[in-house]
Amino acid sequence: MRYSANLGFLFTDLPLPEAIHAAKKAGFDAVECHFPYDVPAAEVAQALRDTGLTMLGLNTWPGDKAAGDFGLAALPGRMDEARAAIAQAVDYAVATGTKAVHVMAGRTDGGEAAEDAFRANLAHACDLAAPHGITILIEPINTRDVQDYHLSRTDHAARIIAALNRPNLKLMFDCYHMQIMQGDLATHLRDLMPVIGHIQIAAVPDRGEPDRGEVDYRWLMRHLAGLDYDGHVGAEYRPRAGTVAGLGWMAQFRT
Repeated sequence: MRYSANLGFLFTDLPLPEAIHAAKKAGFDAVECHFPYDVPAAEVAQALRDTGLTMLGLNTWPGDKAAGDFGLAALPGRMDEARAAIAQAVDYAVATGTKAVHVMAGRTDGGEAAEDAFRANLAHACDLAAPHGITILIEPINTRDVQDYHLSRTDHAARIIAALNRPNLKLMFDCYHMQIMQGDLATHLRDLMPVIGHIQIAAVPDRGEPDRGEVDYRWLMRHLAGLDYDGHVGAEYRPRAGTVAGLGWMAQFRT
């Protein structure tokens, strides 16, 4: 299995270009990030070229987090902001050779207007990204960590993907979020494999390194290999005692 360092949580003591180099030195096969927009795309692109790593994905700008925003795409009345964030993400992805953009839904009342806004913005994102070969990802996020997040279950995500019928719209299956919301990860991964575009891992319940807690990720990675998953697995966890100190899990998982 190939592993990607999520630089939104790992090596955060370093500037992003240096974090890319650190991920390479640590043995990761790729990188991904959250919100890289404060760093010139040219600097990130150069670090990727220097290391030979690929940036697998980045997120759309979440909005004003201090005011409670956690994404914009499902917020009725804020379509202009949502589409500006989508355009920003796609442009940055093109400039850095990033493979996918995660369009963040945001907190909503779960109503029809929010769902309509989300679907319209996703269709727009897919059309904008398609000429560049970029995948649009949607990620269910647990409502314990992010109350009222519009997309919190994989069955909801699968319905959206089927309804929009865009070949570059895929599911980001975050095992941490889905263990909290749904459990039965092995079955859900098997059943959803045709629409999965990326997978992420972290321990449950503490979201630390994936080497302890209620999910046996060593077993799950073997199960995933048996499903012929050919993508990377993103390490999107909060290190318990520093990134480098907690990397022993990766050597264990590769055996």
